[in-house]
Parts: sequence; structure tokens; C-alpha cells
Amino acid sequence: MPLSAAEVEHLFARLAEANPEPKTELSYTNPFTLLVAVALSAQATDKSVNRASESLFEIADTPAKMVKLGQAALADRIKTIGLYRGKAKNVVAMSQLLIERYGGDVPHTREELETLPGVGRKTANVVLNIAFGQNTIAVDTHIFRLANRMGLAPGKDVREVEDRLMNIVPDNYLRHAHHWLILHGRYVCTARNPKCGTCVLRDLCRFKDKTN
Repeated sequence: MPLSAAEVEHLFARLAEANPEPKTELSYTNPFTLLVAVALSAQATDKSVNRASESLFEIADTPAKMVKLGQAALADRIKTIGLYRGKAKNVVAMSQLLIERYGGDVPHTREELETLPGVGRKTANVVLNIAFGQNTIAVDTHIFRLANRMGLAPGKDVREVEDRLMNIVPDNYLRHAHHWLILHGRYVCTARNPKCGTCVLRDLCRFKDKTN
């Protein structure tokens, strides 16, 4: 049985108390580098992206600089990240399109962001939330697992979970809900051996196989 409205309120109140201002673990310096970092993070860890992007963003922190760097040089700089060749191709093409269509600026709408190569709904939601302060929730594997396991927002696919979360998360918690849930799934409600014994949400959780 899914959580009640009162339980959802308690859940986010506790997450907010534990971490009032949650932040992304991806390193970035502006909306463009955030967009690139999120695109690179697909099927990769934030730590691996940060290691590769640190020196990259020192020389290519704008679309124009990224296009000048070129696909081959970019691929060489991010080769420690999974699927790096395809990601390098997309990032350069994305940068070129940002110059041609948006004057080098990162657009502020999901529809525009999703026209960029390598940018899907999840990436767009992350950029809209972090760079532009919009109330979006990007459902990754952590949030999808947590939402179903806890009974918070059960759904058969990520879009269904996203829609349910957008409907049930209280307005005053929407801004940071994305980060609270990702961090909780990454460090507490893990796929294997979840840390139920120290979880602040244990009494609210519907997971039947809680660990001690």
C-alpha cells in the first residue's frame, strides 16, 4: 500500500531536517558545464565524471570552446568514462546546436533541451532543477528503486514514477526532492544491503525485507 499524504509529508520533512540544502555531486561551473556533466554521467558514476571533467572544463567551459576542442580531443579526455566515444560525439554536436540555435546559451525549457543531441528527459530535468531552480524530478535508477521499494510512488517505468512523485510531493519540498531521494537511494536505500537499521524513514517504509 502506498504511503499516505501525511506519511509523505513526514518523509520529506525528515529528509529536509537531515540535509536542508542538498546539492548535486557533479562538479560544474555554469549551466553549460552542468549540462555536459549530466550528459556524461549516463551509465557512469558522478565521481568518474568529476575526475574526467575537472581538466576538461578548465579549457572548454562554453559551447564555442567545446566545438573548438573537437570530438577526437574530447573523447581522449573522457575515455575513462563509459560510452565515451558516443558521448563525445553528442557533446560536440550539442555544443554546435547551442551556438546555432540558442546563441550559445543553455535553454530554459524541457522541450528545447530535449532537442539537443544526447539530452533526454532525465538530463533536461536535472538541468532545469539545478541550473534554473525549476521544480522538476529526474528519476534515475536510485529514485526508481526507492520509490517502488518504499511505496512512495510505485510505477512500472521511470515516467510513471516521475508523474506520481510530482503529484504527491508537497510543493514546499519539490525544489529539493530530486536530490534528497537520489542521495538517500545512493547512500542509504542501496540496491544491495540497504541500511535500514540507520534509516530515518524506516517506520514509514513499506519494504518488507528490511535489514537490521
